Amino acid sequence: MAFSYMLVGTTHFLYPSFFLKIMPPYFPIRLELVYLSGFFECVLGFFLFFSKTRKLASYGLIALLIAVFPANIYLAQSIEAQQALEISSIMAVVRLPFQFLFIWIAFWFTKD
Repeated sequence: MAFSYMLVGTTHFLYPSFFLKIMPPYFPIRLELVYLSGFFECVLGFFLFFSKTRKLASYGLIALLIAVFPANIYLAQSIEAQQALEISSIMAVVRLPFQFLFIWIAFWFTKD
């Protein structure tokens, strides 16, 4: 999981336009939020490696996953966003429950 979060976090910096496509238009400072979420994915993913910081990182990831959920909802509702990412509306909706799975996995890492 640590590597996955760090990899996805890095892609926020390499391909911010991808993430901007699913960012709800009513969000302010959209590009900055893409970079900020990528930063936290990298840092919190890194902190998963260490037992002393794993619990804090896990709670941080839960908060982050909740914070970015509006982008997933926007993707499920926006035909424009779906077309920009070249996915179907069904695929966009199918992605939604995975966020809860990722939250559960992050919560599992809070256990000693």
